[in-house]
Amino acid sequence: MKKILLGLVLGFGVLLQSKAQTDLGGITGNFQVDAQSYKEDSTIGAQKVDEQVRSNAFLNLIYTKGKFSAGIRYETYLKEILGFDSRWAGPNGNGFGGIPFRYARYTDDLFEVTAGSFYEQIGTGMILRSYEERGLGLDNALDGVRLKLYPIAGVKVTGMIGRQRSFFDFGPGLVRAVDADVNTQQLWQALFDTELLPTGWQLSIGGGATSKFQKDPGGEFILPQNVLAWSGRFNFVAGDIALQGEYAYKANDPTSVNVLSNPTALNYNPGHGLFLSGAYSTAGLGVSLSYKTVDNMDFRSDRNSTLTNLVMNFLPALTKQYTYRLLTLYPYATQPNGEVAIQADVQYTFEKGSLFGGEYGTNINFNYSLAKSTDTTRNALDRNRYDINFGAFGPTKYFEDINIEIQKKWSKKIKTNIGYMNQYYNKEVAEGRAGFGIVKSHVFVGEISYKISPTNSIRMEVQHLWADYTDPDGTQKFDSLGFFSHPKTDRNNGNWAYMLIEYSIAPSWFFSIFDEYNYNNKSLDSPESTHYYSANVVYNTGATRVQLGYGRVRGGILCVGGVCRFVPASNGVSVSVSSSF
Repeated sequence: MKKILLGLVLGFGVLLQSKAQTDLGGITGNFQVDAQSYKEDSTIGAQKVDEQVRSNAFLNLIYTKGKFSAGIRYETYLKEILGFDSRWAGPNGNGFGGIPFRYARYTDDLFEVTAGSFYEQIGTGMILRSYEERGLGLDNALDGVRLKLYPIAGVKVTGMIGRQRSFFDFGPGLVRAVDADVNTQQLWQALFDTELLPTGWQLSIGGGATSKFQKDPGGEFILPQNVLAWSGRFNFVAGDIALQGEYAYKANDPTSVNVLSNPTALNYNPGHGLFLSGAYSTAGLGVSLSYKTVDNMDFRSDRNSTLTNLVMNFLPALTKQYTYRLLTLYPYATQPNGEVAIQADVQYTFEKGSLFGGEYGTNINFNYSLAKSTDTTRNALDRNRYDINFGAFGPTKYFEDINIEIQKKWSKKIKTNIGYMNQYYNKEVAEGRAGFGIVKSHVFVGEISYKISPTNSIRMEVQHLWADYTDPDGTQKFDSLGFFSHPKTDRNNGNWAYMLIEYSIAPSWFFSIFDEYNYNNKSLDSPESTHYYSANVVYNTGATRVQLGYGRVRGGILCVGGVCRFVPASNGVSVSVSSSF
């Protein structure tokens, strides 16, 4: 009888849910809560935190019925986790919560209209990219109206107007943008019922424009109230070959972050950006080459904003994005005021059964990246402008990375990955810290995973970084072996060793423990050697994930996709719970 009653209840529930989704629409969403406790630790420089526990959290709710959808996101920072901008804690600094993101959208075959908050990107993002990167505390969503038109197959036109989100408020600038994208193959097919290009070929072209308005406050300098940026792009694929390119131009826009070397000299130069990429792939081989140059391309809806607040565009670093922990010690971010960069990547897979491929094959990846200053000369007649040889390398090296990785599967149960990375990091430029010189590092990584059973596996990583420090004038102050060891400075962090062990029980459990060991440290405020130990356990069930961890976190620069923020050292317990429904 109980089984019959239970079946009737479940069946009735399913019918009600089906009817609600048919007549009233459906609601989906997700949430995440991150909490961190803080313990003072003078050894690593972890500060005392009065609240002892801080947290960030959000909840998304999305309603959908037919062609209509609407959503809200509630966020709370009580108070913000250390490393996030203190403005997340609200106007009084004691913690804050609210609904900064909400929208309504209607989608049809010929158009889509959104009112409220939205994210958008034009091309590669050089003139506009509004997006969210929660791990960095970055959210520059636009709030206003966006209209997308699809007048004919292969053609999309987008127009929008709004203001950018600035924490729980909006920036003072007004942002307006339009973009058009054309897939020539689809358009030609729609117009003439025949193919324009050979089978397997595709050509897309596009262009967009963005402008921002901010009132001139008056004063000694006349500041432009309307600033226009535009770009043109293409994307071409022909079988094994892919080519991509975009050029962007930005009118002069003096701001608080693009001043010239003299702090009183506003920068009235226009901005330029160029990105080119080519790739070739065939069985077992993939090759890609990229080139990027930007000059004066920091673009903000508020000329007085700093760091990542109210940034309108996105300039990703042309460098390899690593997941190995020691390779995040010296991450590089694009220098929007001037940079020329190149990157080459080659992947080759030795076939199974060959001399180097063995029974399961072997993959080798080589990557090289270089970023330098632009070739510029100060204008002798105008202190607010400079002359530039656009696209040409300048004299100052910002970053260089040479790396090789070899991935090998030895059996059905064992896989390994070993790698070597040689990096040059201009700390003065990358972190904006005058007098901090150059860090040259050699990094070795090794990884092995062993599949114990279909549901149980273990993985281990070992890493080591040797660092040499050079003063800005080129004088070597310290090397990894100590031959040039000098009295302690406030600049060099010495060498690092790292070991990680992970154990997973599919599909639910994941355990890890690791230690970062910093030794031969020559910084004034740090001991000669320090351990940063940490342990974590993760539980997954369905769409829910729970993570609990404890340990020390080293202070430094955290980057995601070439966008960075500073993270202070900490010691404590961390908890993260996320789910979708």
